[in-house]
Amino acid sequence: MTCARLATYSVGGRTRYGAVLDNGIVDLSARHGKDYPTLREAVAAGALSKLADQAARQSPDHPLDAITWLPPIPAPEKIICIGVNYPDRNAEYKDGQEAPKYPSMFMRTPRSFVGHNTPLVRPRASQQLDYEGEVVLVIGKAGRHISEGAALDHIAALTLCNEGSIRDWLRHAKFNVTQGKNFDASGSLGPWLVPYTSENQIADIRLTTRVNGETRQDDRTSRLIFPFRYLISYISTFTTLVPGDIIVTGTPTGAGARFDPPRYLKPGDVVEVEAEGIGLLRNGVIDEGL
Repeated sequence: MTCARLATYSVGGRTRYGAVLDNGIVDLSARHGKDYPTLREAVAAGALSKLADQAARQSPDHPLDAITWLPPIPAPEKIICIGVNYPDRNAEYKDGQEAPKYPSMFMRTPRSFVGHNTPLVRPRASQQLDYEGEVVLVIGKAGRHISEGAALDHIAALTLCNEGSIRDWLRHAKFNVTQGKNFDASGSLGPWLVPYTSENQIADIRLTTRVNGETRQDDRTSRLIFPFRYLISYISTFTTLVPGDIIVTGTPTGAGARFDPPRYLKPGDVVEVEAEGIGLLRNGVIDEGL
């Protein structure tokens, strides 16, 4: 049985949201737009599964090859990204340090992401565009000082991220990586939201990243240094999580910068991030226009 999949997309120049079926997409915004103007409101109302169930009885309104995929949550209040969250990734740094006591994190802007099947842009400022495949949590219920025991109740859905980075711009300052993580269209989110149902769904997801068909990253969420429960609890200590917030949970070892010589992305490359029970996020690569 295919899992429920809800996507934001554009067709005919208009932004819509709908349920993805094998043979097309059901336009849910046409049917439920008054109640839920975007998927962000549907997330806040806890309505994702209900919308997907209703759509399963409908005929598609658009073939999949007629739409442009967009990041699933429009205008999220926060995109919080976690660094160094798989054991082998920590070992890559070769600094002799044990796993960190607390998670590293940084924020990204919505403009730094594109949707599924839209090319990533290698900027004029650098040729060091790199890939990072990651599982994404979408928050569905607001909270502050959330306990680890209650943390998973705040998840609405899962999606995928290619948390593209401009490596040399991560080192422009002494303490921050913000510049290299926020170039326009350097990463991607999608292709859709899969409603969260239970801890079994996320406990041991296999996550892989391929470049031109070659597997570069391959790990499982059961090995996370900071599990999903902990991340939600920790983040909510300093900020209120609200529906539609996105937590990008960390990437496995195998990014291009760690090869000798490094294997950065170049125009014409195709990157695929795939996770069990979520789907496959695919993007090509182009150079920034003049």
